Amino acid sequence: MGSSPAPFADIGKKAKDLLNKDYIFDHKFTLTMLSATGTEFVATGLKKDDFFFGDISTLYKGQNTIVDLKIDSHSSVSTKVTVKNLMPSAKAVISFKIPDHKSGKLDVQYVHPHATLNSSIGLNPTPLLDLSATIGSKNVYLGGEVSFDTASSSLTKYNAGISFNNQDVSAALILEDKGESLRATYVHTVNQTTSFGAELIRRFSNYNNSFTVGSSHSLDPCTVVKTRFSDNGKAGMVVQREWRPKSLITFSAEYDSKAVTSSPRLGLALALKP
Repeated sequence: MGSSPAPFADIGKKAKDLLNKDYIFDHKFTLTMLSATGTEFVATGLKKDDFFFGDISTLYKGQNTIVDLKIDSHSSVSTKVTVKNLMPSAKAVISFKIPDHKSGKLDVQYVHPHATLNSSIGLNPTPLLDLSATIGSKNVYLGGEVSFDTASSSLTKYNAGISFNNQDVSAALILEDKGESLRATYVHTVNQTTSFGAELIRRFSNYNNSFTVGSSHSLDPCTVVKTRFSDNGKAGMVVQREWRPKSLITFSAEYDSKAVTSSPRLGLALALKP
């Protein structure tokens, strides 16, 4: 629903995407193809240092069902089945990985005009239970999340946050790490081509602060340049070019001013969609 608040996982997501998305310091290749029936086939290859990883996935979208099947280079098979409209405003997702017999998980999401609820339970004898909820509207909402480990009968995670969003500004405040740290994010959309963002993290255990600032600017309808700077002395840049519709080439670079003897980190990603 258009006026419903976003899930808890989306609190601060706009800043996270601005400061981290597309910063890839490896070599990645992705090929996406569509069949006549609408089934999507994706082949991905990733070279990280001297190691190569790859996977092939298929995505089928029916009227109320989505089936995602992936086979990776380690011969493991991941399957995710999404059933929409399981009941009004609710959907369910079941996922599992072969041969890991403990990887099964069931997720249920319910969306109300003024609230969202997400629950997850592992399909094994001692499951991990996750529950998150938000209340409010799409412009202002607050929420929390908890995780309970039935094996140890303990809470492994509990976070809370609030988000404010309008056409030009997105801001969030998140208490995380079991109350050990506070993260504040801010994104300002100057115009249709330029955005600026910042993230500040305060860790109460050691009174340490860290921050990152970044920007995104569209040079033209097909070219985007992103930059970011952190208090740890690292500076990064991304140049992404859509050289044909839905096909992207992305170049990433990062320089660490505290490691003057090391070379800058470089990355190249090519995504093709004929």
